[in-house]
Order: sequence, then C-alpha cells, then structure tokens
Amino acid sequence: MKKLLLFVMMLTLLAACSNQDEETSNQTETSPSENESEESEETEGDDQPTEQPPEYIYPLTGVATDEEPTNRMMAVMVNNHPKARPQTGLSKADIVFEILAEGNITRFMALFQSELPEKVGPVRSARPYYFHLADDYGAFYVYHGAAEFINNMITGGAVDYISGATWDGDNVHFERSSNRVAPHNSYAIVDGIYEKAEEKGYEIETDYEPLPFTDQAEITGDTASEVKFQYGNNTVRYAYDEANQRYKRFSDGEQTVELADQAPVTMENVLIMETSHQVIDDEGRREIDFESGGDALLLQKGKAQHVQWERMGDKIIPTKDGETVPFVSGKTWINVIPNDPGIEGVNLVGASE
Repeated sequence: MKKLLLFVMMLTLLAACSNQDEETSNQTETSPSENESEESEETEGDDQPTEQPPEYIYPLTGVATDEEPTNRMMAVMVNNHPKARPQTGLSKADIVFEILAEGNITRFMALFQSELPEKVGPVRSARPYYFHLADDYGAFYVYHGAAEFINNMITGGAVDYISGATWDGDNVHFERSSNRVAPHNSYAIVDGIYEKAEEKGYEIETDYEPLPFTDQAEITGDTASEVKFQYGNNTVRYAYDEANQRYKRFSDGEQTVELADQAPVTMENVLIMETSHQVIDDEGRREIDFESGGDALLLQKGKAQHVQWERMGDKIIPTKDGETVPFVSGKTWINVIPNDPGIEGVNLVGASE
C-alpha cells in the first residue's frame, strides 16, 4: 500500500514538471514572435514613403507640373485705360508688371507661360522699359504701335517681337473688337502669335531658371487685410481673400475681372517696388530705373513685409538683410511706383502694430 501511494505521488510530480516545461517552452516560442511583430511595425513605419518635391515646376509660378515646361514665354502689352477695362486674358498671366506710361495712366505687361488664354487685350503700344523687361525674362514681345524711334529699337534687334501694326485685324494674329473703339479694341490671338513667332525663326522652346519659391505655411510680416495707393491718376487697391488665400485687385474702385465672364483676376503675391521715374520728352514718355534696387513691400497670405528689390540674373527679386525672400507658389503682380512718395505713400488697412 505504501509502495502504491509512493508511485502515485511520483506520477503526479512528473506531470506537474512536464506542464511547467511546456509552459516555459510556449513562452520561449511566442516571445520572439511578439518581438518580430513589434520590429515589423517599426520597420513598416520606417519604410513609409516620404513626400518628394515635384520634379518640375513652372518657372514663374512655382506650381508643380508633370512635364518639363519648355514653352517660350510671351509678354503682351495690355491697355489699362478706363475704356479698355475689363481686359481679356489677365487671369491667365503668371506675372503682370504694372508701370506708368504717359498721362499718369498705368499700362500692363503680362507674362504668359503656365496658362495660355485664347486671346489677350486690348493690346497697346510699346515702351523701352517694357520690352527690355520682356527680353530679360526671356519672352518674346507682343505690342501694337510705337513711336518711330521705339519701333526702330525693336526691329533693330532689341527683343524678339510680334507687332500688331503689321498684322492688324487679320483675324489670325490680331483682331479688332466691334464693341470698342481704337486704340482700345486690338486683341492678340495667342495660337496665331505663337505660329508667327515660329515662322519668324524665334525659339519657341527654351529652358528657364525658376524664381525662388517657398511652400512654408507661415509668412512673416504685418497683418494687413487691404493695401491702397495712388498710381498717377489711378487708385489701386488689393484686398486679401482669406478663404482662397489670394488677393483681389481693384482699379479706381472697380474690381479687375475678365471681360468675357467677369471672373476675378487674383494673385498670390503682390510686390510693390519704388524706383526713380523721369519724364524725358514733351509727350510725357519716361525712363524708369530697373537696375539700382530700392525699397519694396511684399504682400503674401494677408501679410505685408517691408523688403528690398534687386536685380538678380535679370529678374526682379525681393530681398531682406541681403537674403532672398521667396515668392509663394502662384501668380504675381508687380507694381512699379515712383520713389516720391514711394512706399511711404502706400496705405496698409487693418495693419497690425
């Protein structure tokens, strides 16, 4: 009886040891699996693809594009007389320069590359400081009319050009609107303009160095909801649309829109730059200094930042403390104003202290 009891106790002890060994074995087998799972999660997190910068951007807007943008820029002189408003095609322009002409009225030079409208206009006459800018930016120049000495400069090789006086109203390169009177009714037909440029032997494809751009969400400067200033006889106002993060433009109290559908002309950047203006003849023609640099105001994302403007590689670039201040990706309007009163005459509405 004692031997039987001893035998049962030995069996019970062996069974307990076996169970303990099995549990230990299971723990040893499952532990690496759990570690592998943790390592796998960490590895998967490390392998997540990072966002890569776009391979190509449009050189004047910084907007990403799938294909390399090599189409030649087109610079068009656009009339801003009250009888020429609303204009056509300005909403498609990558950059618009607004500069005084005679009579204290501004005129536009619109640079097109990333978007091409069907028509642009009304097209107006040439001035040297405009076509020099067009050539500096690598664009061919589209205009309608010029004083003889200015036309001689253009035809003498100052810039690649298409003249509306040569193709006036042929309805292939230029057309005359019946709803307006001359000189406020000439419109460039964009497809025809490019065809003529190629026919004249101009390069219609070229490589461009992009302007400096930023994708930072935060922009420094004083908060300013509106900006107003006098431009000769014109009052110009920009109002920031926070919902769209763009600026709306107004001339003499009327919003700048497209003629065909009243679509607003908006932009992400406004650079107001002061420089020397000199009247050089009895007709009121001007010489404007685009070389010396000077004070400027840069509007971006509802902020107004005091900067300088400089010529860098033939382009107008904002700088601060010797460092480049990049543009926000998008469209830009550059207002060139006389240095008297200059930036001091610009009124920031709702500016923070």
